[in-house]
Amino acid sequence: MNKTTHLADSLEQVRDRIFRVCESADRDPGEITIMAVTKTVGPDDIQEAVERGLRVFGENRVQEALEKIPRCPGNIEWHFIGHLQSNKVRAAVARFEMIHSIDSWKLLEAVNAAAQEHGRSMPVCLQVNVAGESSKHGYAPDDLSATLDRIGELGYVDVVGLMTIPPFTPDPSDARPHFKRLCALRESARHDYGLSLDVISMGMSHDFEIAIEEGSTCIRLGATLFGERKRVHRG
Repeated sequence: MNKTTHLADSLEQVRDRIFRVCESADRDPGEITIMAVTKTVGPDDIQEAVERGLRVFGENRVQEALEKIPRCPGNIEWHFIGHLQSNKVRAAVARFEMIHSIDSWKLLEAVNAAAQEHGRSMPVCLQVNVAGESSKHGYAPDDLSATLDRIGELGYVDVVGLMTIPPFTPDPSDARPHFKRLCALRESARHDYGLSLDVISMGMSHDFEIAIEEGSTCIRLGATLFGERKRVHRG
């Protein structure tokens, strides 16, 4: 099977799975954004994905994105979903339409300053480490309110949602409590701060159906669409 056939078949299967889980969960499939995660994916495959109707693409590394995006179609949205280092903030604000991985007040201030320089408002999601994993970035759930208490101090960021990455387990349903926790945090923030938080960025190739059942509005799919990434061996 060539790459074009693989992507076409994979995307058709993903859309069918989204339709079926939305039907079961009494949700509108139109509420679900498919983000194509393109780490190590080249411009040719991205062009094919665009031709198949995808419009939102996610990158984990700023430098890779800076090199790749100019060689890709211009009518798509690029979202940053990886850990954002402070020395890459200006470049990320200049290049991406949204940042999904804000994990500290310090980073939020840096994004605000860069957005002010660019004369724009930067949509962001706050990343929440709902499971408390030491290997993952993100706010502890109990620390989220400290940032939301001060969000009015920043005039150039727009907190539009929350994002999480649950622990990987062989059984996708194990992620359900973590997805429920994120949505509960969203509802509390809506009530306490009057934020809409329309974006719930959760669910990846392994568990996106569970995420949709629990309220996700944006699923981040890489391997499911493009196949497993090639590992780079460094000598």
